[in-house]
Amino acid sequence: MAKQRDTPDPSSAARGAAESKRNSPSPVEPGLNLANHFLIAMPTMLDPIFGGAVVYMCEHNQDGALGVIINKPTDMMIATLFERIDLSLDIDAGQMADKPVMFGGPVQVERGFVLHAPFGDFSSMIKVSEDIILTTSKDVLETVASSGGPPHLLVTLGCAGWGAGQLEEEITRNGWLTVPADPVIIFDMPVEERFAAALKLLGIDPMMLTGEAGHA
Repeated sequence: MAKQRDTPDPSSAARGAAESKRNSPSPVEPGLNLANHFLIAMPTMLDPIFGGAVVYMCEHNQDGALGVIINKPTDMMIATLFERIDLSLDIDAGQMADKPVMFGGPVQVERGFVLHAPFGDFSSMIKVSEDIILTTSKDVLETVASSGGPPHLLVTLGCAGWGAGQLEEEITRNGWLTVPADPVIIFDMPVEERFAAALKLLGIDPMMLTGEAGHA
């Protein structure tokens, strides 16, 4: 969506992420589905991309997993993104203009991934939960530009992807905490407060978190 070209469906994005990012033979743990969960990076996560990250998980199945980071803003505002894709914000949609575009992850960094409240039908979308939809087609932004879009949304460039069993392995190594997601944190909370707020869903004080805390 950052460039005007065909955007794959989210399942294809997950497969592409798995192929381009990592490759592991680890089996998927039966029954584990972290869609509509937050991944919260542990202090042991020293990766410059994922350190301190909160990832909203959109898909998780036997083929791998796909999510978007929700607390790492880029230096691009939504107004700038819209200019680059030849969209003009209606005056009634002006409150969106100064919202930052998030860095969603290191995979497909020139493509847009939009989390939003349920609203209409778009060309490429998946229902993650009753409260959150993931759309990867430009038409959702066209609707926003005309001030008729979803009341809540978060726009990211790029996503995070894992191949089969890779996420489970990282969790086993205490790389991530997991907790059911809260839409308020995604859509309503200031970016700088999202990490601490996600931890508090687990009853954890960020100041007390150590690398030996384990995973939820």
